[in-house]
Amino acid sequence: MATVLVCDDLPLAREAMRRMVAAVPGVTRVVGASSGEEALQRWPVERPSLVIMDVRMPGIGGVEAARRLLARHPEANVLMATMAEDGDGVARAVAAGARGYLVKDVSREELATAVLQALQDVSRRRGGGRTRAVLTGRAPVLTEREQQVLVGMSRGRSNAEIGRELFLSEDTVKTHARRLFRKLEAADRAQAVAVGFRWGLVR
Repeated sequence: MATVLVCDDLPLAREAMRRMVAAVPGVTRVVGASSGEEALQRWPVERPSLVIMDVRMPGIGGVEAARRLLARHPEANVLMATMAEDGDGVARAVAAGARGYLVKDVSREELATAVLQALQDVSRRRGGGRTRAVLTGRAPVLTEREQQVLVGMSRGRSNAEIGRELFLSEDTVKTHARRLFRKLEAADRAQAVAVGFRWGLVR
């Protein structure tokens, strides 16, 4: 039984995301907000399990809205929605506590995976489990290929696109991804990129 709040200033983009999220198993309700200000107002009322927040919006914008939301409600679970190559916005949102990001043209399968993982984080949090990798000691040491794969992920590339750029098969990219997930103690792409930004492994 999960409610998801989708925040995007563009009605068509918001509705498209709303429909995709509504089809994810376990999501029972999807509500919308057209601005960061509205998201801040609606969160205490709706208490959504997950917020999907557009990075760039008029007004205070998604990054500042995420920062304020997480400052007021540390239990909030936020994924940023961004266009590819918007690393700066993602990095600032992650620094404020966002769980990670989604690329706006994400496939239905990738969206479902990210949403389900985020909702599982909520369940673990309620059960007292750890939901985010804790940064202690030194940054994980990635191989050159793992670093390249992580950078590709941060730019919104699919495994197939990363493979074409690096002249690797998609299966080989997936192998590097699994290894870097273990090193970063990340459950999925969104969390791996978030941890990568926090460690300064990607910019």
